[in-house]
Amino acid sequence: MTETAEKSGEASSIGVGEAAVRSGLAVSTLHFYETKGLIRAFRTAGNQRRYPRSVLRRLAVIKVAQRVGVSLNEIAEALQALPAERTPGLRDWRRLSKHWQHSLDERIRALTQLRDQLDGCIGCGCLSLKACPLRNADDELAEVGPGPHFRE
Repeated sequence: MTETAEKSGEASSIGVGEAAVRSGLAVSTLHFYETKGLIRAFRTAGNQRRYPRSVLRRLAVIKVAQRVGVSLNEIAEALQALPAERTPGLRDWRRLSKHWQHSLDERIRALTQLRDQLDGCIGCGCLSLKACPLRNADDELAEVGPGPHFRE
């Protein structure tokens, strides 16, 4: 942002503390989101970090998306499509949520399958049963020995 843009933007911007309070997030979380490119700040002449007010809506989108299981990488990718200089609106949210719907549907399907098949596990911890749908459906790791193993 140019120095002129910074000066004109200071009056309509908020500091990191206010952004944290209003969003319900820790200051460290805001800094983390900034390093990940999810939000952007500018610095005043006194080197204070300032955010445009539109950051509050972006933070709300991030919180809702995380709450439903969307990863930060997926959120960052989707937010790249939004103009940084304006507040995301309903049309933006619909586009983002439609983008995430397929991924969420797949996770729901996998979790439902896990839940429905969990009672088939005898609970011994071996997870090498030939019929185990959780980790070793074809008993490929039997030669590794007893106990749970993850496939690489």
